[in-house]
Amino acid sequence: MSIFISYIFLGLTISAPLGPVNAAQIDKGIKMGFLHAWLIGLGAMLADIMYISLVFLGLVNFIHLPFVKTFLWLFGGFVLVYTGIETLMSLNGLRSDRSSDTSSHWKTLLTGFLMSVSSPLSIIFWIGIYGSVLAQTAASANNHDLLQYSIGIVLGIIIWDFAMAGIASIFRSYLTSRILTLISIVSGLSLIGFGGYFAAQAFQALFG
Repeated sequence: MSIFISYIFLGLTISAPLGPVNAAQIDKGIKMGFLHAWLIGLGAMLADIMYISLVFLGLVNFIHLPFVKTFLWLFGGFVLVYTGIETLMSLNGLRSDRSSDTSSHWKTLLTGFLMSVSSPLSIIFWIGIYGSVLAQTAASANNHDLLQYSIGIVLGIIIWDFAMAGIASIFRSYLTSRILTLISIVSGLSLIGFGGYFAAQAFQALFG
């Protein structure tokens, strides 16, 4: 049980660093409430589960092909820049009440999924770090244990997803429109910054 709890903690620590998904969750939670923030995290978690499955199936070598890596950098950069620009363009309609909740739930879920599935940082983590952890654990555990530990990681991600969505939606009640606008600007610019970094890596791979 203690090993399982440690893998739950690993899932929490995976999700904790402020990256594109967390920035989008904060923005959605403050502007639209708990459900939209949770759906961003849920979409990202579905991408995480997909990568866990790929690692289990041993399809990780495909990601190391140069043209695949370049495509992922470009696609990830596009998704993040697009999401950041969309965030900034929605500032004029920003409200602290629920009348701003106009985005499709499916669109929000898809945004979270695309942000995570196209992020080279996510790919590097799941193939590099998780792949290494899985390889090390496999030396002393059977397939049932490996599946159980992976479930522990996903559970940790779920806990963080609920926590982030809850915190962001609670704070929206105490923030003025000016502060909400400032937070959205920071979130949008951070997403564009991450996307620009990914795009720069792609161009360096192509022309460097």
